[in-house]
Amino acid sequence: MYQVEAIDCYKSEFLVTADGHRIYLEQSGNPNGIPVLMCHGGPGGGCSPFQRTLFDSQRYRIVLFDQRGCGQSTPFASLENNTTADLIKDIELIREHLGITRWLVAGGSWGSTLALAYGEQHPERCLGFILRGIFLGRAEDIDWLYRPGGGASQLFPDYFGDFLQPIESFNGLDVLVAYRQLLQSDDAAKQLAAAQAWSLWESRVATLMPNAAMRAGAVDAEYALPLARIENHYFLHHCFFAPNQLLDQLHKIRHLPCWIVHGRYDAVCKMENAWTLAQAWPDAKLRIIHNAGHSASEVGITRALFDAAAEFADWWQRQ
Repeated sequence: MYQVEAIDCYKSEFLVTADGHRIYLEQSGNPNGIPVLMCHGGPGGGCSPFQRTLFDSQRYRIVLFDQRGCGQSTPFASLENNTTADLIKDIELIREHLGITRWLVAGGSWGSTLALAYGEQHPERCLGFILRGIFLGRAEDIDWLYRPGGGASQLFPDYFGDFLQPIESFNGLDVLVAYRQLLQSDDAAKQLAAAQAWSLWESRVATLMPNAAMRAGAVDAEYALPLARIENHYFLHHCFFAPNQLLDQLHKIRHLPCWIVHGRYDAVCKMENAWTLAQAWPDAKLRIIHNAGHSASEVGITRALFDAAAEFADWWQRQ
């Protein structure tokens, strides 16, 4: 049973990539346990100590990292050499550096996207998957959250109005294009204001019940700037995917075990995403959390993720 208990990391370090990024990496739990890689969301959200607690520290060797440009990785909020392909290369760099042959790959929101993309490129390196708040990187998934007429804008028209306010002067320019002009502006104040509006919009719709602490953290410059800049960059480039890429390539990993956890009232990543993935992956275990939205911190989702990790560890011991 899940209990909120802090887990300290036993080693943290930085890996330098060939193209000049410095990637923060940490390990916690049991050095001899089942290796698990946790992919954080965003892109640009950064890892957190909370993510360590989603796994039994006696059974798992827990590997967390900050993706390019966010968290403790540098350059801060950088978009240069920052694509999905670059992140997949970084994951392989981490795996080789740690001497891990195969690992369980976990991720939530954008982290589920990256986990799938990594697995489809390197299926021989994966033991299985635990995925939460599924985001498939399709045009419809981006439209759902960021464009007028999308599902989130219809559920939260008041908050979406606040999200559109910084770009009112752009006279009907596409939302993502208009935000790019602000987020990549030479004016630091404009950048920050746009980033805070972007991040606040997401935090307002991320939980079933309002979460004041999450909203307060969302406007912190160290969090909002990389999140907004990197998300906007990725989504304008369709996550650097071909159309429907993740579902079209799913046959490469369909033989591996997978747990899918999704909040029934997820307004960030619509429930259809998880349903469609589960329909295409018949042996995957889909857990719909009926009293939750998108956030991993919502109690039902947290418990379901911890239980999924316990079930995988039990399954692995029987192999």
